[in-house]
Amino acid sequence: MQGSANLNIMIKAARKAARSLVKDFREVENLQVSAKGPGDFVSKADIAAEAILKEELLGARPNYGWMGEESDEIVGEDPTRRWIVDPLDGTTNFLHGMPHWAISIALEHKGEVVAGVVYDPAKDEMFYAEKGQGAWLNDSQRLRVAARRNMAEAVFATGVPFGAKNTLPAMLRDLSRLMPQCAGVRRWGAASLDLAYVAAGRFDGYWERELQPWDLAAGLIIAREAGALVEAFRGGPEIFDSGSVLCANEALFPGLAKILREA
Repeated sequence: MQGSANLNIMIKAARKAARSLVKDFREVENLQVSAKGPGDFVSKADIAAEAILKEELLGARPNYGWMGEESDEIVGEDPTRRWIVDPLDGTTNFLHGMPHWAISIALEHKGEVVAGVVYDPAKDEMFYAEKGQGAWLNDSQRLRVAARRNMAEAVFATGVPFGAKNTLPAMLRDLSRLMPQCAGVRRWGAASLDLAYVAAGRFDGYWERELQPWDLAAGLIIAREAGALVEAFRGGPEIFDSGSVLCANEALFPGLAKILREA
């Protein structure tokens, strides 16, 4: 797909930050890591990657706002536009040498995400979308959600709370209701890639609670542009406000929502 100038800026920034992350990933045992909380870490690698992304994105569009996981929010001269960035989604995977992590970049305009990039450097897979232009993988592969209609054949993704999160009992109830009715549930530890994989038809659906805008923003537009239905967990469009998401193709969404919302 021939993307807009903003999308090309996003893709270029993701690739530049990826070079820094890949270098650190190859030397992961030497990274200096500080604990932010149980199971939640921040490394020199993702701080450096966010600095690269900020330089590239704000350098190209200095009047836009900024929301990033590892730095303070910036209100831009243009209050209608802001970048929403996670420099390293899947930090725990990264720090354990598991090649499943991503750079997530979204552009928001007047409160709506209008473009998103999710880049998986370990597999060199660039997922991206713009509003009304479809979702794509790398240079030419158009993405569409899976066509499965039978819950018994479907594989879903989720995020299991780490540490002593308050939502763990609810998640265990979710699993106890859903797993007997589907082909499997996966927990791969990177929300942006979970949503991108729904767009690519690799997962049939995804749900999770306790998420931040940078976890979701880019993946949401990629999933929607590939044909997925996406709502807040309890219904409605206010996904950022709720910090939750429920996503699946049109055929499976009602059944998945019924099972999980009744749990």
